[in-house]
Formats: sequence, C-alpha cells, structure tokens
Amino acid sequence: MKRVFVTRQVFPEVAEALRQRFEVDHNESDRPYTPAEMAGRIASANGVLSTVMDKLGEDILSAGKHLEVVSNIAVGYNNVDVAAATARGIRVTNTPGVLDDTTADLTWALLMAAARRIAEGDAYVRRGDWKIAFSMSAFLGADLHHATLGVLGMGRIGQAIAKRALGFDMRVLYHNRTRLPDADERRLNATWVERDSLLAESDFIVVMVPYSPAVHHFIKAEDFAKMKPTAVFVNTARGGVIDDAALIEALRAKRIASAGVDVFEGEPALNPGYLELPNVVLTPHIGSASRATRLRMCETAVLNLTAVLEGRTPPHLVNPQVLQGAKA
Repeated sequence: MKRVFVTRQVFPEVAEALRQRFEVDHNESDRPYTPAEMAGRIASANGVLSTVMDKLGEDILSAGKHLEVVSNIAVGYNNVDVAAATARGIRVTNTPGVLDDTTADLTWALLMAAARRIAEGDAYVRRGDWKIAFSMSAFLGADLHHATLGVLGMGRIGQAIAKRALGFDMRVLYHNRTRLPDADERRLNATWVERDSLLAESDFIVVMVPYSPAVHHFIKAEDFAKMKPTAVFVNTARGGVIDDAALIEALRAKRIASAGVDVFEGEPALNPGYLELPNVVLTPHIGSASRATRLRMCETAVLNLTAVLEGRTPPHLVNPQVLQGAKA
C-alpha cells in the first residue's frame, strides 16, 4: 500500500477518504513541522498533501526517494521548488478555480471594512469610548458606490472581484500582462490601463497577482506615492507581493487613507508597524476560509494525489513537463 504524508490537519472526512486507499501519516496536531521533521516523514512517502505554508525545497524533496507527487492544497505553489520536483520526476499539483469566489468575498470585506473604518469603530465601542449618540464628523469613511476600483492582476479571482463591483456601480480599471477578450471586458465593465494610470486614478486598489520572485515587492514605496491620498489599498494575493514596510510608511504618513491586508511577508510573523496603525484592517490569511471552500480545496488536492498514485494524470498538474522525463 502506498504511503501519504499529510502535513497539516485536514477535515476528518478527507483523512478517512485517504485511509480507504493509502497508508496515511496525518499531522493531526496541526503543529508546523521543522524542516528536519518534514524530510524525515517525506523519506517514506509516495505522496504529500501539503499547504501553502509548507516550504518544500530541494533539501526536503531530496529526502523523498519514493516521492511521486506533491499535492498542494492551494492555488499558489510558490512554497514548492517546482524545478527541483520536476528534475526528480515528482508531479506538483494545485487547486485552481475552487476558491475564487470565497477569496473575492474576503477581498470585498476588507475593502468595505477599510473604507468605512469598521475595525476602528468596533474597537471604539469595545473600549467604552462611545459617549455621544451621534456626531456629524465621527468615523467618516469613503463611499464605494460610483467610485473607481483598480485591479492589478485580472485572473480568475481578479475577475470575480471586478464582477462584484457591478453591484456598486463602480468604474473598473485593470492592469494585466494580457488584456482580457473584448467580451470579458464588456461583461465586467472593465477597462485596461497602464499600471501608473491605474495607481493614479483608482479610489480602491486591489492586488491579485500570483507570487513569484519576479513580482517580489511588486508594489513598493514609489507605487504608493502615485496613489491618491484618499486611496484604499487591499492585498489578498500573497505576502511578499507588497513591500510591507513601504505600505506601513504610506499609511503612517497618510500618503494613502487606509488598507486591508490578509497576507504578509514571513507570516505568521508580521511587521510590528502594522499593529501601531488604526487605518489598516488585518486578517490572518483567511481568503479561502469558509468550510465549504476549504473542504473543496482538500477534496481537489486528494483527487490530484490519488490520480498520480494510481497511475493517472492529475486534473491540475503544475509541471506537465515532468511527464516527459523519468524520476532521478
């Protein structure tokens, strides 16, 4: 029987489905393993069910002498050294299309919370500071309706975010390496513009680009300087896409009005400067965190893993070139 290593706690029904087919080493404690522990457990595994927080580099993959597949429970896979996996004949898979709407919903939650100062208001009430029933100038925020939304990265999730803007009668600008077909632009009421134009004209700016070393600090200090001082900025993409220190300084100096951030460089650690700012809403990487969506992600990852271990091509293969080579 083939052996599967599940790096973090998954839903009971997912673990049970795996046990029907494989011998399962399941990290039910949900404690992140050290690199040495990961390598030790991968050494006897044929497949790995991993999360985006599990760093699977050459040092760890090289321990997997029997490893056939790394099935990531995520759309992104920058946590896996895909080149090293490919060189060893290891298939890498992901779970695209499963979490688009849920992540778009969370993005809008952050947009609205930052724009209408929800976290500040909540803290104000909880501290007992609310002494006057109504004040004309208290907690003035920004309207979303009829404003301009800028989307940097118009993939599936970016389009889901733009679609929701229709309900707020917003003007939508987007920048992408490749323009959408005309029909999709019309469907979303979206206009392609140069990056600098988007930064300068948008009232709300969302980043939705997949992480890679090429887009490390895709948004940095000079970009925040191009935004409106009233701009609201949201990152639900990946930590490292944004220069966190530059965003903190832009918020502190009021170069932009507010922000919502779900992902951070080096998470779960985060730049302590965020904690000093009232004009940023912080969430702990929960873009896909509904039970229904997380369950579908796990189930998709299991389908990918099972396909490989049973000798079939998985539905969501990241490195198809591996099919042309042999395991080293």
